[in-house]
Amino acid sequence: MASDKYLRYGRPIPPADLDQEYMTVQETAYVLGCSVTWLRGFLKKNPRLQSRIGRRIITDRAGRAAIYRAQAGKGPSAP
Repeated sequence: MASDKYLRYGRPIPPADLDQEYMTVQETAYVLGCSVTWLRGFLKKNPRLQSRIGRRIITDRAGRAAIYRAQAGKGPSAP
C-alpha cells in the first residue's frame, strides 16, 4: 500500500491550466509524461531549471521546455 506522503507528493497530477507560467513538480511530471522521482532527480542535477517558493519546487515555461528537450535527447538541458 502506498504511503500517505507518496499519494500526496509522489504522483503526477494534472495542472488546473496547461498554459500556466509556473507548475509544481507533480504538475510538470504530468505534462511531460515522466515520473515525479525521475523529475526530482533531474532537477537536482540541473538546479538552474527550477525555482523555489518556500519549500515547494516549481518550474516555469522555459525550464519545462529545457527539461523536455533533455528528456527527448534533443540537446543540452540548458535553456
